[in-house]
Amino acid sequence: MARQSENGGVGSRVAKNALFDGLATVAKAIASGRRAEILDLLTQGERSVEQVADAIDQSVANTSHHLQVLAGAGLVESQRDGQRVRYRLASARVAELWAAMRDVAAQQVTEVERLASAYLGDRGDLEGIGRAELERRITSGEAVVLDVRPRLEYESGHIPGARSAPLAELDDALAALPRDIDVVAYCRGPYCVFADEAVRKLRAAGYDARRLEDGFPEWEREGRPVTRP
Repeated sequence: MARQSENGGVGSRVAKNALFDGLATVAKAIASGRRAEILDLLTQGERSVEQVADAIDQSVANTSHHLQVLAGAGLVESQRDGQRVRYRLASARVAELWAAMRDVAAQQVTEVERLASAYLGDRGDLEGIGRAELERRITSGEAVVLDVRPRLEYESGHIPGARSAPLAELDDALAALPRDIDVVAYCRGPYCVFADEAVRKLRAAGYDARRLEDGFPEWEREGRPVTRP
């Protein structure tokens, strides 16, 4: 077998090393729990630096650094909005990359299951509903759908017909809910607890409630209808 040239140039080991180091730039950028969390957050819609910092419980300075690393790898892009800088995912492919990375970790890394259980708690009392079944129920008028994410995320895009009912406002939303129809709550994805808390609160109030098995990004990525501003 012919050996690759150790000198620079076409087909050389030096050039191949440089290529794969360049490809690994994306992996290096995501190699931080906070940056992974930022990508997860931005799948819900664009945010200012301050809004991202508040959501991930970090200082604005630390958050800005993380965003700059992600931007340097081409994963996010920014736009100035008055005095603020707003960030969004660079493309739908970035959302796909994050979802694939998350799913592989869940399937291949044993520790992730324990960590997820520690964060999410026991979901044995929560009945999930699939995306196809939810769309069928929306079309037939068999369910009321609640988007329990923060209102900013709802306004960035939501499932058609869904009502905005952030957890902090859920008690007020109950008064307008009919009791003779199923209620389905959804939030950010499989590792979001908003819908879990909403379903438990709805059931305690006497509603027949369940949660979407994952969340809005998965619904959108599957090509199902979305309402945007």
